[in-house]
Amino acid sequence: MKKEIALKVKSKFVNKYRNGYPLIMKEAILNLNDLNEEGAIVRLVDEQNRFIAKGYYGKQNKGYGWILSQKENDQFNQHFFDRKIQQAFKQREHYYNDPDTNAFRVFNGEGDGIGGLTIEYFNGYYLIQWYSKGIYQFRDLIINTLKNIAEYKAIYQKKRFDTKGKYIEDDDFVTGERGQFPIIVKENGVNFAVYLDESAMVGVFLDQRDVRRTIRDKYAKGKTVLNTFSYTGAFSVFAALGGAEKTTSVDLANRSLSKTIEQFSINQVDYEAQDIIVEDVFNYFKYAVRKQLSFDMVILDPPSFARSKKYVFSAEKDYKNLLKEAIAITKKNGVIVASTNSSSFGMGKFKGFIDTAFKEMGKKYKLLEEFSLPDDFRTIKEFPEGNYLKVVFIKALL
Repeated sequence: MKKEIALKVKSKFVNKYRNGYPLIMKEAILNLNDLNEEGAIVRLVDEQNRFIAKGYYGKQNKGYGWILSQKENDQFNQHFFDRKIQQAFKQREHYYNDPDTNAFRVFNGEGDGIGGLTIEYFNGYYLIQWYSKGIYQFRDLIINTLKNIAEYKAIYQKKRFDTKGKYIEDDDFVTGERGQFPIIVKENGVNFAVYLDESAMVGVFLDQRDVRRTIRDKYAKGKTVLNTFSYTGAFSVFAALGGAEKTTSVDLANRSLSKTIEQFSINQVDYEAQDIIVEDVFNYFKYAVRKQLSFDMVILDPPSFARSKKYVFSAEKDYKNLLKEAIAITKKNGVIVASTNSSSFGMGKFKGFIDTAFKEMGKKYKLLEEFSLPDDFRTIKEFPEGNYLKVVFIKALL
């Protein structure tokens, strides 16, 4: 059994942790220097050494580890991980029975009780993502659980950690029979090509499932659609299948061209009838203004932070200005789909960006509908930062 390290919590944070906050924050701990090896079991105590909670030490961009239990006698053994993961799977049973969707998240970090860990299902394949060296120390126990409770073709993994915050290239195969990639998965009846053996990103972000379906079913028909930061073109594919007159996909990454062509092709959409442009989105906005291009729908789903040769983009600082660029090329009564996955601000502040952008452009708008994470991306009220996704459909009026 691993030795437990006592971490003293500053008095002003004690109630926060007693009330179930799961992230071990640097600023909350008095004796961080006592931590050495990631994966160590930690006991949070107040300044009178009274027990608060226990968890593990693991550095990731969010903090110094995660609380796993408020029970002093809990052991983080095979039984513990079996219980947590089985419970999460049970809550996703309805997804396994959905004939139109076979790609979804089965375990969502702190929302399911183990921060730093996610598990996703892709048409018979499982993908484990480890977000710190700390949680990776429990690798054998977690993989054993998955092997025992799930039917699978293969299990893959991604190590989303290193000292510089970059993805570690490694052999991602864990067990089973190696897949022939791409594998084809379905989401609301639409095909996606998925690669579990390449980089950290596999080809589709599952958290936007409800948004894509809404674009297809309610907004795309007969419309010209601009999809910025388009990655593999998932929004564009759904728009095209919803009857869009034409889609334009713009992304800086060279791979976005071949990946987007692939996604259109496996859905029998003529990619040559669409525009797929490898270009810095900020440059494209300026080009569109120069050429007097405008669109019925503009989709904005930038990363929280992005750097190109000319621009550095931070969602918290720059989203308002990005919206202004989009407003300038959106037709009257057109729709802007504004999306962010930044956990550093909430929906209220995001709507503030929207309001300020339209006011500064001298335009009026109407909020049509909004989305956060789908229910397979389970979150807890004690950790609002975990519900990071914010999507608003906005009608640009005048």
